[in-house]
Amino acid sequence: MRMSEIRAHERTHRDHQIEEVRHDPYRERAKPAEPAVCTACGLVFHAGRWQRLAHHPVGAHNHTCPACLRTQEDYPAGFVTLIGLYAIEHREALLTLARQEEATENAEHPLQRIMAIRAEDGRTVISTTDPHLAQRIGNAIAHAFSGHLEIDYPEDEYMVRVNWSREG
Repeated sequence: MRMSEIRAHERTHRDHQIEEVRHDPYRERAKPAEPAVCTACGLVFHAGRWQRLAHHPVGAHNHTCPACLRTQEDYPAGFVTLIGLYAIEHREALLTLARQEEATENAEHPLQRIMAIRAEDGRTVISTTDPHLAQRIGNAIAHAFSGHLEIDYPEDEYMVRVNWSREG
C-alpha cells in the first residue's frame, strides 16, 4: 500500500469512528421552569431532569415531557421489527423480554419507553421513545434467542431501525 493510500484509509477509518451528531427534534431547547409535572404521565422535572417523585411539588408547572409528546404525536425514535415464522411462534416470549428491557431502562431513564406494539404484515413492530431503548431491546433479543440482528441509524435522523429474524 502506498503512503497516500494509507493516509486515505486512516482518514476514512477515523471518519467512521466519529459519531455523527443527530438532532433530536423532541429534545427541549430550554429546560422547563422547575418544578414541572408532566400532565400525561406524572413525571416531575426537578434538579435538571425528568424523574419519578413520590409526591408532586406544590406549585409545579404543567408541562408535557418529551416521551409523552412523542407518543401523542406518534413520532417514534426507534423501531424494533421482529421478522419471520420463529418471531410469530415465539411472539409472547420475545415481547416479554422487550418489556423487561423497557422496565430495566425506564427505572433509571423514565423517558425511555415502549410507545406501541403492532402486528404488521406478519411482523411485530415495537416503537420506542428513544433509539437507545430500541437498540437495547434488539441486542437482548439477539443475545437470548440468537438469530440475525441488523441495526441501522438513518443519516441525519435521530432514530434507529432494528430488525431481528431467526430461521426455525
